[in-house]
Amino acid sequence: MATYSPKSRNLSAKLQNYSIWAGKYFILFLFVLIIFVPIAMIIIGGLKTRGDLAMHPYTLPIPPHWDNYMKILVQPPFWVMLQNSIIVMAMTTIGVVFVSALAAFVFARMQFRSKTLTLNIITLGLLFPMSVAILPIYLQLRQLGLLNNLWGVILPQIAFGLAGNILILRGFFTAIPSELQDAAYIDGCTTFGFFWRILLPLARPALSAIAVLTMIGSWNELFLPLVVLDKDTLWTLPMFTMQFMGQYGQDWALVLSFVTLTMVPVTIFYLFAERQIISGLTAGALKG
Repeated sequence: MATYSPKSRNLSAKLQNYSIWAGKYFILFLFVLIIFVPIAMIIIGGLKTRGDLAMHPYTLPIPPHWDNYMKILVQPPFWVMLQNSIIVMAMTTIGVVFVSALAAFVFARMQFRSKTLTLNIITLGLLFPMSVAILPIYLQLRQLGLLNNLWGVILPQIAFGLAGNILILRGFFTAIPSELQDAAYIDGCTTFGFFWRILLPLARPALSAIAVLTMIGSWNELFLPLVVLDKDTLWTLPMFTMQFMGQYGQDWALVLSFVTLTMVPVTIFYLFAERQIISGLTAGALKG
């Protein structure tokens, strides 16, 4: 019978650990390539001329062609649409965070009849994307006179952004000890005072997480503004790509330059709030 010394056993164990480690990092490397390569192609393509992009789409831009960015930045409609996108993003984020926090507080810290049923109905909102309900949304906005109005984009985004964010905040609020609420009541704090002065400061990571995710989603939204907004003075940045469409073709180099510009704000949002997003989404995972 063959016998193995302790040294050979340790060597085989180390080789097995190294193989597992190499396999994990190889899979992660593949995922990074899948995500990074399209982004790199967008950035590289935006630095080429229309002809270079058609003839040599996979080569590096030597020298870089910065005129594409200048053509976009000198157009007055770009800055108008940038302003519209910022307004829509800011108002949507404020509405989602405020309403979600209030609703999550009610479901997490208060008792009332049909609480579970109401929460389940709200949770069903996660099953229906906005594109499914676009026709009823359009008819309702037309009755309210909100077509060709930025509020016609803001309000539906707030409504469809509540379900998931309420669940995130509810898990966080539930994880906060009830003794803290009892102590606040003993000190004379009201229910809203406990929510405003104690609960919200403690929930800052979760609030930051849903705020950043809402900003990114609102910034990239195209379908709803395309349906609601007809006036080009009310368009948002994702709709600006239609400016590059002509009768006989499309300038893809300008489109890629524009997409690169629109990626900059959301990338900055994510880089500054990455830790808040992770901590906020996992804060209520153990209890709730």
